[in-house]
Amino acid sequence: MSVSSSVLSSRLPGLLPPRVPLPRVFCLVSGHDDLGLLPELLAVGVAGFQVRDKEISPDRLARLVARVLDSVGDAATVVVNDHLDVALATQAHGVHLGADDLPVRVARDRAPGLLIGATCRSRADVERAAADGADLAGFGPVGVSGSKSGLPDPLGVDAVADAAGFLPLLAIGGIDLALARRVRAAGAHGVAVIGAIWRQPDPVASARELVEAVD
Repeated sequence: MSVSSSVLSSRLPGLLPPRVPLPRVFCLVSGHDDLGLLPELLAVGVAGFQVRDKEISPDRLARLVARVLDSVGDAATVVVNDHLDVALATQAHGVHLGADDLPVRVARDRAPGLLIGATCRSRADVERAAADGADLAGFGPVGVSGSKSGLPDPLGVDAVADAAGFLPLLAIGGIDLALARRVRAAGAHGVAVIGAIWRQPDPVASARELVEAVD
């Protein structure tokens, strides 16, 4: 899928983003979320945002990514779920690829400067992603996710410990404060969350607690 020229020109042209720091907390963002809270989330320490919205076209996704980038500037790491072309068009910092997306090795060849994450569910998946050029692994579901249907059974914290050491792991799936602390202790670099922030009565206060839990 391609992205229209109007979106391509919406941000200044230039080189691919340089390698960027890997935050401890990634907040997944869709078009249904309150983007006005992004600067406040950034202020309490959420320094990673993964833009994921499977219900919209690549053009609309690109516009959403551009809004996120405009909201957080260069103070946060912004990655795009699934779509390498959108990540490149918007000059996002990276892309996260699932098992059914573009292979990591192909993405690395096309975008050597981009942060590339890969969905992994086992130690073997993580080893393979590392060999193919990924920078990090989205590892899960660790717990029971309330945000996505059709996922396999929870992997548990022991699986995190078994897979740690090859790539930085971002544990995902059913992450709350207690589980965030446990996966960090098991060797995960950090966590990626949806409900732990967006479904809370006070998303900003919850984000602050989550950042403190994995620091």
